[in-house]
Amino acid sequence: MGGRRVSRGDARADGGTATGYAAAARRLTFSTRELRDFGVAWVALSVAFTVFFAGGGNTVVRNLSLGAYGTLGGLFLVSLVTAGVAFLLHELAHKVVAVRYGQRAAFRADYGMLFLAVVAATAGFLFAAPGAVHHAGRITKRQNGLIALAGPVVNLALAAVFAPLFVVGLLGFSGAALTVGTYGVAVNLLLAAFNLIPFGPLDGATVREWSTAVWLAAFLPSAVLAAGFAVVFVVRLF
Repeated sequence: MGGRRVSRGDARADGGTATGYAAAARRLTFSTRELRDFGVAWVALSVAFTVFFAGGGNTVVRNLSLGAYGTLGGLFLVSLVTAGVAFLLHELAHKVVAVRYGQRAAFRADYGMLFLAVVAATAGFLFAAPGAVHHAGRITKRQNGLIALAGPVVNLALAAVFAPLFVVGLLGFSGAALTVGTYGVAVNLLLAAFNLIPFGPLDGATVREWSTAVWLAAFLPSAVLAAGFAVVFVVRLF
C-alpha cells in the first residue's frame, strides 16, 4: 500500500547539486494535470477504502439495496479524511522535500492501479499503489534519502494527530471520534511501516541505501507501533 517515489536524477555521494534550474525548481507549483491526478487518486482511494471498511463488495451492494446510503456516505467521508489524507500528504511530503532540494517534481497517478485498488476492495482485499512522485535532477544520496523519508514521517505525524480522537472514542465519549481515530491511526501507521520496508521501489529501500541507521530509527518504531495498534484493535474486537 502507498505510493512510490521515483527518482530520475543522479544521486551522488558528494555534496554537489545542479544549479541550472535549482532556483526555479524550488518554487512549489502544480500543473493542471498534477492537480487532476491528485484529485482522482484521492477520490478513487477513498472509494476503495470505503468498500474495504464496509466489508467488501457484497456488503456494499446489500447496504445499497436496503437504502443504507447514509452509512456508506459516512464511511466515504471517513475514508476521505483518513486514508485519503494519509495518501495525499504522504505524496505531497515527497514533492515538497524534492522541490526544496532543487528537483523538478510532480505526482503522477497510476489509473490502472487505482482501478485495481477498487476491484480488490470489492473482494475484501486492501491493495493501494495510487501512483508516485517523479523527480529529476542531480542530488546527493542523503537528499534522496530524505525525500524518501518525508512521506513515512508525515504518516507518523498524522497518526499522532488522530491518536487523541481514538483515545476520546475509546473512553466512550464519541462513537464518531472512535471511528475516525481508529481508521486514522491504523491507516497512517500501516502506510508508514509498509513504505519503509527496504524492498524494490518502496521508500525504505532508498532510505536504507543512504543510511541504515536512519532507516532502522524510522522503520523499527513504525513497525512496532503498527503491530501494537493492530493487537489493541483485535483485543477490542473480542
